[in-house]
Amino acid sequence: MKANLKNGFLLPAFIAALALLPAWLAAAQTFTNLHIFPYPGGGGAFPQSGLALAGNRLYGTAQEGGDSGYGTVFAIHINGTGYTNLYNFSLATPNVQGLYTNSDGAFPRAGLTLAGNTLYGVSQSGGSNAFGTVFKLNTNGSDFTVLYTFTNGSPGGGLAISGNTLYGTTERGGITVFAINTDGSGYTNLYSSTYGSYSYGFNPAGMVIASNALYWTEFQYPNEYINKINTDGTGYTNLYSVPDGGSYGSPVIAGLIISGHTLYGTAEYGGVVGNGAVFAANTDGSGYTNLYSFTAESADPYKFGNSTNNDGAFPVGLTLSSNILCGMAGLGGDSGQGTVFAVNTDGLGFTNLYSFTGITDGSQPQAGPILSGNTLYGTAEAGGDDSGDSSGYGTIFSISGISLVPVISPPQLTIVHSGTNVILNWSATGLKLQSTTNLASPQWVLVTGQNTVTNPIAGTRKFYRLSH
Repeated sequence: MKANLKNGFLLPAFIAALALLPAWLAAAQTFTNLHIFPYPGGGGAFPQSGLALAGNRLYGTAQEGGDSGYGTVFAIHINGTGYTNLYNFSLATPNVQGLYTNSDGAFPRAGLTLAGNTLYGVSQSGGSNAFGTVFKLNTNGSDFTVLYTFTNGSPGGGLAISGNTLYGTTERGGITVFAINTDGSGYTNLYSSTYGSYSYGFNPAGMVIASNALYWTEFQYPNEYINKINTDGTGYTNLYSVPDGGSYGSPVIAGLIISGHTLYGTAEYGGVVGNGAVFAANTDGSGYTNLYSFTAESADPYKFGNSTNNDGAFPVGLTLSSNILCGMAGLGGDSGQGTVFAVNTDGLGFTNLYSFTGITDGSQPQAGPILSGNTLYGTAEAGGDDSGDSSGYGTIFSISGISLVPVISPPQLTIVHSGTNVILNWSATGLKLQSTTNLASPQWVLVTGQNTVTNPIAGTRKFYRLSH
């Protein structure tokens, strides 16, 4: 089905035929607070990672809290019952450099990787050298094992797994890509990155694996990078470099997700107004596109963070289902406490699924959600009390009733008269502009250009359409 729009210029008749596209519609959802972290008192605190799901149980890490205050690995049923600290990291003590040492690790910030009945993870500090550890434990909490203790450089994101090999990154002293067997043997540095005179990096995010290649993001001043390397350590490629700031979006602190030959991710800052963006890029480094830029915030002295808007700000991660990206933003939304959102992979159909209030539901999510069936599961780093000031220790939540419903939603094509030309601009990515002079027996001709095209006004009537 196509819709026709006739322009109002004093020109030969000029009609644009818009191909209507499927967009995303959310049915009625139900938000459920599955767990409020109660630290102090043995509970976890400040979960910064996403969740792993197996059967009817969710698994994750809390950066602080537990018996010693240095973090936990937890499990909870999807209905909110049976919360358990599977493992409490031991008491850590500062060394002469002010870094924390212990036997097992401290401050687990990244999420867990699940393989069978085994959970694999990293701690960002602790261990005998104070630079963190790689660990594993069973899903019932038994057999906690430190697989590796880092001597320099702390793990900067979660682990990826292929067969019996784990892959990850460290930061400090450069970004290092490493591999280690699931039994703790064979630790190998696959690659250490340096850019120009800089030998340090920040915010390497968890990796994704596809066809024996690893993809990850990192910040190396003054740019953001999307990188690729083969699992055997060969073929390092900087796929894309994003200038720090500007309209692209930076820094990229959340991990990537992959579908076919396309990578999707979130940039915490940047975008059109600096509040972040959702982006896509091809695995060969071509076609980097900002799919959605978060809107400007309005100051409200009565809201935490002093910023509210309709969609959120500072996005922190994604999950993918069919052609829908679901994600979370750390701030913004109706109460300035963050949002859960969805957007099509072509950038259309943005929907704010939920705005956190910062009270019992939590606030400031720091990782993307996971989707199982028609339910999203996630964590909020703070909030969860009834004080209204986001001073709680975080929550685990679900949003049920998520469904994909095809609806008709036209892309935003604008036609502007400019001297002897007309300028056509459209918002949807992945569409091409075509023209014809006859609708009775049309011969559609491609009009070159992406998203913005300037055409001279001719005497012959022309018809335009957007098409895949």
